[in-house]
Amino acid sequence: MTNGRRRARSLALQILYEADVAGHQPIGILERLRADVEISPENFEFVSYIVDGTWQNRKVLDQHIQKFAPTFPVEQLSVVDRNILRMAIFELVFSRSVPVQVVINEAVELAKRFGGDTSSSFVNGVLGSAYQELVKMV
Repeated sequence: MTNGRRRARSLALQILYEADVAGHQPIGILERLRADVEISPENFEFVSYIVDGTWQNRKVLDQHIQKFAPTFPVEQLSVVDRNILRMAIFELVFSRSVPVQVVINEAVELAKRFGGDTSSSFVNGVLGSAYQELVKMV
């Protein structure tokens, strides 16, 4: 299941990246990719949940990112880093169905795979700060 979820998060990141860069609607990207990618119905549902939730809540998620990375304006972050952080903070704030360490580890792995040289440490630092603050809110 972990590999399936990792692959699902990777697909979700690709969809959010295209939506962010090209301005395409995520649901259209999702449906187009559904025909091209072999993925279990359960993991497709997870992709859909992550993409829809992240996209619909991106303004709130960007506020969280700005709060936890105040020296880095959200709009100036790399598209990859921005969307990895959005997805992870969405899971931390709205989902809570996945253990915190899993969310952070998966985000760091996505950053290693798709981001720049410093992406994984940046993502880890922001999410570590976010987690500490969010624990106080619960």
